[in-house]
Amino acid sequence: MIVLKAPQDQVLGALQAVAGIVERRHTLPILANVLIRKTGAQVEFTTSDLEIQVRTTAELDGDAGQFSTSVGARKLIDILRSLPADQVVSLSAHQNKLTLTGGKSRFTLQTLPAEDFPLVQEAADFGPSFSVPQKTLKGLINQVHFAMAVHDIRYYLNGILFVAEGKQLTLVATDGHRLALASATLDVEMPRQEVILPRKTVLELQRLLKDEDTPIEMRFAGNQAKFNFSGMEFVTKLVEGKFPDYNRVIPKNHKNSLTLGRAALLASLQRAAILTSEKFKGVRINIEPGLLRIASSNAEQEEAKEELEIDYGGDTIEIGFNVTYLVDALANMNQDMVKVELQDANSSALITIPDDNGFKYVVMPMRI
Repeated sequence: MIVLKAPQDQVLGALQAVAGIVERRHTLPILANVLIRKTGAQVEFTTSDLEIQVRTTAELDGDAGQFSTSVGARKLIDILRSLPADQVVSLSAHQNKLTLTGGKSRFTLQTLPAEDFPLVQEAADFGPSFSVPQKTLKGLINQVHFAMAVHDIRYYLNGILFVAEGKQLTLVATDGHRLALASATLDVEMPRQEVILPRKTVLELQRLLKDEDTPIEMRFAGNQAKFNFSGMEFVTKLVEGKFPDYNRVIPKNHKNSLTLGRAALLASLQRAAILTSEKFKGVRINIEPGLLRIASSNAEQEEAKEELEIDYGGDTIEIGFNVTYLVDALANMNQDMVKVELQDANSSALITIPDDNGFKYVVMPMRI
């Protein structure tokens, strides 16, 4: 019988890294499992949902033998979570069972054969690899992820556009009502790449990437992407389709602009949002020289009014917005000041960061 021994937190950490893509509901029972492969002291943990595959390798103690099996990922994680962090746990696989022991606790779980586990067929034609600091990619994802569509019939909107060219890396997301763009200038020249990463992949990368300078290495094939970082390998299908021309959507010459504190604007909008109706998240914004007013109301005739003093000398404008779209953008930024550019009540607003061309957020007005 082959035994694997390691502190609880090491095994749990490796499992949690790969378990994010495991669906609670699935067509194939084995997709609820994690594939465990032991070769000497090296243990590989792999999960798959047929479109994304995540693998991490951990150096764990145990005897020199090898085994491979697949077992329910969530159950294994729940059991490990319930045990003390400093406890040494041992796993042993025998026939169609996996036994986990820790201290005076012992659990026996059903397994399914490793050879039945549906690994993602990797593309043969991956292009050249290039790498960026993990925190750079994580930061860009944080600035745009909220604008991705959810279950949109235009499937190419259910993800983010990833554009690498020269030293510029740009991520764009839109759901048709708003658009977020974030870009960074890197130290390395990158081969020209333009792919759409699926929503689930984006959210998983956001969860797994670390806020540090260690690199994430990327390679792209016709319909697949491969990422390597922090001892993990992440393979994902790409979304096929043509992403909208985002440059056409970004307003170029709005004549009215104001710069104001992000935190004060965000807090006012969040308060006004409390009295918007559930379905219809509209707020009215009035801008006139020196003053910005925010108003909301609902079907029960309740209303909220907010005022902010602003440094502004442009046109008087009354415009309506879905308050969620404004709050999402402001809450995912960490700068002190934001710049808002407007044309009139019927044109999209452009939100940017003063002295930083790397972030643009376009939001369409709504009739109120």
